[in-house]
Formats: sequence, structure tokens, C-alpha cells
Amino acid sequence: MMKLKFLTRALITSIFFSAVLFIVAGRIGYYQGWIFAGTNIFTTMMTFWSVRNNPELIKERSGIGEGTKSWDKLILGLSAFSYLIYLVISGLDSGRYQWSPDFHWSLYVSGIILTIAGQVIFLTAKKENKFFSTSVRIQKEREHTVCNTGVYKIVRHPGYAGMLISMAALPLLTGSVWSIIPASAGIILLIIRTWLEDKTLKKELPGYAEYMLMTKWRLIPKIW
Repeated sequence: MMKLKFLTRALITSIFFSAVLFIVAGRIGYYQGWIFAGTNIFTTMMTFWSVRNNPELIKERSGIGEGTKSWDKLILGLSAFSYLIYLVISGLDSGRYQWSPDFHWSLYVSGIILTIAGQVIFLTAKKENKFFSTSVRIQKEREHTVCNTGVYKIVRHPGYAGMLISMAALPLLTGSVWSIIPASAGIILLIIRTWLEDKTLKKELPGYAEYMLMTKWRLIPKIW
């Protein structure tokens, strides 16, 4: 029952965002919208497949848990708003008014590949870390400990690294140059969230300060 509820909610969310894009574009023959919708639903099914046999992770990923930091609630809200603005600008740009020049088909393919690649990294991190959560919180009820294995040996936030790749691909999916602005805002919010999460975990999660010394890079190996 929990698995079905999780899948249903995820699919409804994907369909809702796709519907917003088509409504703003004003036409059903908006092929960029179909590229976005198809990629979105595919990655949604990837997510479900990765957690289908893990009820604890499904529960943790089903909403914002108790003890979530107030600053993280704000960032999550702003991120959702920037994503909505991305959809509106994309629909107006490549859908309704064609402000941007037509993208070559290879750019759309690149967008799809980058989105899926980012999702693979994200899901790999989620599978490795049993405390992978929707929001930043110390999971005391689950005896929260540091994850320092697998991809977490490379960067401290591999899930965010995957999200960063997928977010960078958003303008390529909808063929909108102007959508780079809200997509960039979302990326900046993600980087800020990464920095604040590091500060929180270093202060409140035993062993995280030592982990930071072992794994020096937050998101990008050898860079940051």
C-alpha cells in the first residue's frame, strides 16, 4: 500500500508539472513539452524502482520529516517556486512565443542524457545512504550516523551532485534560452543548501567533522 501511494503521488506530481508547461505553452503539439514530460515520467519510474523494496526509505522520502531545519523549509519552498517559474518561462518561450531560436536535435538528446545521468547519480547516493532524506534533519529516531562509503568517498553530497547535473539540463529539455535564469536560481539555491547542510551536520551529527577531513569535496571532485 505504501509503495502504491508513493508511486501515485510521484506520478501525479510529474503529470501536474507537465500540465503546467502545456497550459502555458497553449498547444498540445508542443514537442518540447512531450520531451520534458517523457523524461520526467521516466526518471520518476527510476526513482520508484530504486526504493520499491525499501519501506523505510519510502517513508523518509514521502515528505518533510519532524525536526527539519527552518532554513531548509525556506530553501525547499524557494526551489519549488524557481522550478515553477522555469516551467512558465519555458512554456512562454519555446511554446507560445518562440523567443529562443530552434535548438538542434542534439541539444534535446543531450538534455535527456544529462537528466538521466544526474538521476542515476542521485539514486546511487540514495541507495548507499539509508538516512537519505527529503529534508535536512538529524534522524535521532533512526540513530542517524554518517555515511562514508561508496560514492560518499568521492564527494560529501553525491545526491546533490546528481541533482545539479539534472538541473543544468532543464533548459535543454524545453529548448528555452530564457529558462536558464530560473534554472540558475535553482542551482544557486542547491549550492547554498549544500553549504548550510554541511554546517549543520558538522555541528550536530557525531563523526561528520572527521568525515569532512576524509572526504574534502562537497559536490565536484578536486574543485569544490
